[in-house]
Amino acid sequence: MTPSRGWQRAVKRAGDMGISALLLVLLAPLLGVLALAVRWSLGSPVLFRQERPGRHGQPFVLTKFRTMTDARNAAGDLLPDAERLTPLGRWLRRRSLDELPELWLVLRGDMSLVGPRPLLMRYLARYTPRQMRRHAVRPGLTGWSQVNGRNATTWEQRLEMDTWYVEHWSLALDVRILWRSVGVVLGGRGISSEGHATMPEFWGTDEPS
Repeated sequence: MTPSRGWQRAVKRAGDMGISALLLVLLAPLLGVLALAVRWSLGSPVLFRQERPGRHGQPFVLTKFRTMTDARNAAGDLLPDAERLTPLGRWLRRRSLDELPELWLVLRGDMSLVGPRPLLMRYLARYTPRQMRRHAVRPGLTGWSQVNGRNATTWEQRLEMDTWYVEHWSLALDVRILWRSVGVVLGGRGISSEGHATMPEFWGTDEPS
């Protein structure tokens, strides 16, 4: 790491802590209202928790508001996302409000405001060596792929954008991503992949590493 990068990363972490702490205080009433709405719509628990890979692939527990039911078929398997996603859940996802509890994870250091989104633990074995580079930094609330298509892109495009971010990271790029994220959230663009309620399973890529 160059001295410039080291200085910028220290500033990035300080900014993550300061901004997330401020937002948690300012948004506390909204968080309370959303928690009550989820409790009324979906029951308990209000929060969805799932182990995800963080920096260097180390697991942490992602926490966000629930948006789906636990409905299952006769065999006991969960129904497809499209059938479990509630109207409230769809609205929360469109406005990215389900992600607000992750501000606590930013404050704690598991995540950053900007970085590749934390995906699923089982995907780790499916990445190419180049795609694995997305885990060289903390995962983020928003990222380069989120402001360039979000879930409407292919997996290969999304993972390549995550790798590009790691290779070209700077504080200026983070500010640019945060600014563009406002428009993406307000517009509700790219919340799902074509033909899917969310994003299809990633099974790996045949492209060379």
